[in-house]
Amino acid sequence: MVSVRELGLPQREASRAELPERVTIWEVGARDGLQNEQAIVGLDTKLEFLDRLAAAGLGTLEATSFVHPKWVPQLADADDLLAKLERREGVRYPVLVPNERGLDRALALGVESIAIFGSATETFARKNLNRSFDEQFAMFEPVVRRARHEGLQVRGYLSMCFGDPWEGAVPVDQVVAAGRRLLDMGCFQLSLGDTIGVATPGHVEAVLAAFPEVDSLAVHFHDTYGQALSNTLAALRCGVTTVDSSAGGLGGCPYAKAATGNLATEDLVWMLDGVGVEHGADLDSLVSTSVWMAERLGRPSPSRVVKALTGS
Repeated sequence: MVSVRELGLPQREASRAELPERVTIWEVGARDGLQNEQAIVGLDTKLEFLDRLAAAGLGTLEATSFVHPKWVPQLADADDLLAKLERREGVRYPVLVPNERGLDRALALGVESIAIFGSATETFARKNLNRSFDEQFAMFEPVVRRARHEGLQVRGYLSMCFGDPWEGAVPVDQVVAAGRRLLDMGCFQLSLGDTIGVATPGHVEAVLAAFPEVDSLAVHFHDTYGQALSNTLAALRCGVTTVDSSAGGLGGCPYAKAATGNLATEDLVWMLDGVGVEHGADLDSLVSTSVWMAERLGRPSPSRVVKALTGS
């Protein structure tokens, strides 16, 4: 594998004034990245994956989900994983919690940060949560209230923000209204998801501009049409400073078959290095980790940077 240093390429170029000085990478590979894998990944592999990602300098690693194993069998080992996870100092390990039963499990295992997962559309709320658009918020409210009472941070995901495979285009005001409900409920951050990867930079700018402020917003892009990086750059120029990504570009959505992989963390880091935005991750370590995981999954990583640096 060729390292970035061996290539002799500049890792830092002049910062652009409209870009943030630093971006927080919210790594979702161990949860969103693996959840759609058909072959069950072993517990020891998942634990090593998380430890490798932490060693690569990533400070936020979404570890797993307490969704019922009937719906996401890949993450049926959530309790065992959290019980055996060796947490590194300074690294956060949030988990996805769909309901109060999931919160009970999270609290019992000493989780300090959780995420809830809502939908900007009626159809996806029913398919993903078996709830109507309004019923999903009624389900989340006691989860958020209890979690905050226990001192947990709560992040809100909002899916289908840029398009829905059943409903088509999603009105911007509908996205904002749904997002505000999660923020007003007590979520410290709202991650806007392009679940099927149809967003474009102009669309991203329009959605972000419709929110009163962007300080509490993050972005979560899929790369179906090859727009994830350009959409991310557009979001950064709008003031967003947290970006979701998945090591090696793993991921999809088990409830939206049109969804391809997440934005690859390596591709994101390569871009951030090129525009002079700090992030704290080591690219060579990330590439090595994604190659290691790809070998265990039995297929090459879809990350363009991983392919370029390894010749695969």
